[in-house]
Order: sequence, then structure tokens, then C-alpha cells
Amino acid sequence: ELSLSFLDAAKGCRKEVSYTRRAPCSACSGTGADKGTAYTTCSKCGGSGQVQYVTGSSFFRTVSTRACPDCNGTGKKILTKCSVCGGKGYSNVSEKFTFDIPAGADNNSYIKKREMGHASQKGGSPGDLIILFKVLPHKIFKRKDFNLYVELPISFKTACLGGKVKIPTLDNAIDLEIPEGTQTGKTFTLRGKGIRSRTEIGNLYVTVVVETPSKLTKQQKSELSSALNKLELKQSAKMSDYDKNLQSLYGEKAYENQ
Repeated sequence: ELSLSFLDAAKGCRKEVSYTRRAPCSACSGTGADKGTAYTTCSKCGGSGQVQYVTGSSFFRTVSTRACPDCNGTGKKILTKCSVCGGKGYSNVSEKFTFDIPAGADNNSYIKKREMGHASQKGGSPGDLIILFKVLPHKIFKRKDFNLYVELPISFKTACLGGKVKIPTLDNAIDLEIPEGTQTGKTFTLRGKGIRSRTEIGNLYVTVVVETPSKLTKQQKSELSSALNKLELKQSAKMSDYDKNLQSLYGEKAYENQ
């Protein structure tokens, strides 16, 4: 299991991995026998590595096949165990290698390195090494597949009057033009600004959240109230529609003081 930062996973990177595995014993070539040849065919299984067990009566019998208990399924009986590995056929070794992770690695995705895992106890090919990725969360970006998502808070002033706000991409910060009258939930799509893999290019989706100031001085409240009192209800389309619908239901205005 290998932890990756959000940006390393998205952009690709080069990493070094260290691990311990069972490697074939060099002294006995993985056979477990002294000098690699001090063994004979198992007499119990005849070299097949498997034995059959029959249970039940003469009319109803069950036949099952299991690994031979005398040779542990190898089909061979070691006459003299290897002095280096003690007859196991392998030894624990520390491995280290560097490899490239392509852009777009996601949480729980993995890379398989063939025959870099444990040595086989029966003299076959070694197993594989599975490197499982755990991607750490990012403070700004969210992702789904190759698309990136950013929640962008903007001021009440910018929402009303428009302006430029810096937004992140995978490589740098760029200007995003916010048009006047922008509402919370407005999403801007920047095509090709998501994750770029060998086969796919994602988009960047920026969703606006208009943030209302939570603390105002008395003077600010007075000045803001004076300015906003000059606005007419028809200048706010959703509020205007809501007011009309409420009046049609109950004959009551929704915004008496506005």
C-alpha cells in the first residue's frame, strides 16, 4: 500500500518502493534440498503431490483430493535439507526499486509487477507484487474519474458587480471572470483542465458559493441597508417569482419590507 498526494496521483510521479519478499534460495535453486539435488520422489503420492481420501459406505462413497502430507504437495522427499535455507527453498530478502506512476492514479487503483512477489514453495514462478494506491485528500480539489471539482466562495460584492477571482488548476492559478448577477450554484466548466491521462482528458468544474458577511459594524449595516433599499423586487428574478406565487396562493406579499 503506497500513499500518494492528490497532485502526485493526478499528474503522475516517480516513486521508490522498499519491501521484503521470499526469494528462491541461491544455494539450492529453490528446491530446499542440499546442493539442489538431494531429494527423491515421494513414495506416498508417487510424485503427484496429491493423495485421494475415500470416506463413506460401500454404496455411498466420497472421494476427495488433498495435498500430500508427507511432501507438502511438492511430490519430492528431501533427503538432506539445504543448510542455507533449512529446506524451505527460499530466504527473506529486502528489495528496493523505482517506478513511474502514470497520471490519473485513483484511490484503490494498483500496479502489478510480475514475478516480483514471493518465491513459490513448489519451485514454480514467483508471485506478483501488487502496489495499491491510497490517494490523500486535497484542500481544494475533489475528483470523480478524470474530472476535477472546486467549490469557489465569492463575496456578495463580486456576485452583484462581477469581477475576477483566482482559481487553481493542476499546474497554476488562473483568473476566472465572474459575470455580474452570479448566483450561488452557478457552475463554470473549463474544458481540458482536469486530469490528463494517456487515454482521457477531464474537465475542471468550478461551482460558485456566494458568501454573506457574518459580522458587520453599525456603520456598515446602515450604509448597506441604505444602498439595498433602493433595489426593486423585480431586479431579483427568483424573489419576484416567489412573491407572485405566494400572493396567488394566499394573497400575502412575501417581502413586505423590501
